[in-house]
Amino acid sequence: MIDKVIENNQVTIMGTIVSGYQFSHEIFGENFYMVDVQVPRLSDSADIIPIMISERIVDVEMNAVGMNVIINGQFRSYNRHESKKNRLLLSVFARDIEFVDEVLENEKTNQIYLDGYICKPPVYRKTPLGREITDLLLASNRPYGKSDYIPCICWGRNARYASSFEVGMRCMIWGRIQSREYMKKLGEEELEKRIAYEVSVSKLELFEE
Repeated sequence: MIDKVIENNQVTIMGTIVSGYQFSHEIFGENFYMVDVQVPRLSDSADIIPIMISERIVDVEMNAVGMNVIINGQFRSYNRHESKKNRLLLSVFARDIEFVDEVLENEKTNQIYLDGYICKPPVYRKTPLGREITDLLLASNRPYGKSDYIPCICWGRNARYASSFEVGMRCMIWGRIQSREYMKKLGEEELEKRIAYEVSVSKLELFEE
């Protein structure tokens, strides 16, 4: 059962730790921490990706800021209740971590594979410059009846293809995790800067049963 879960939600990222370890929660005596990893894009920009990691696989007392890492794991979601609404929070759940001397520029530093089910009608739109975009929400199943809900964004030809998908269809997605800043309106005059995380899709296929 565990092996199957690893197969349908696989992430590998390579980057640089840019924050300290912050305590997140404890389950059955095991403490979990959050840490941010900066992952370079092919352009000059980078994504800051939150990592959830157990104290059992890393020394959380060590100052790791500036260290380069390779992390394998899963992209997971959970709901946090905020002011009468649920907010979907996303992070990479680390299964293993390797500290390395450098991250090579030509390496694939950010890869994700998902196998799941479309759980909301796709949203197709065009940018003012005419670029086609389709937003998908994919449910990737974990054991014990849990699922992770992963926002995915498709472009161009993939966007046109994905716009015809229906709720309940099984879909396989390959891509990269990206971070995106946006302003959240909290009140009449109050705005808060937030970061959204999503999968930028490079390839997708419907699963033929």
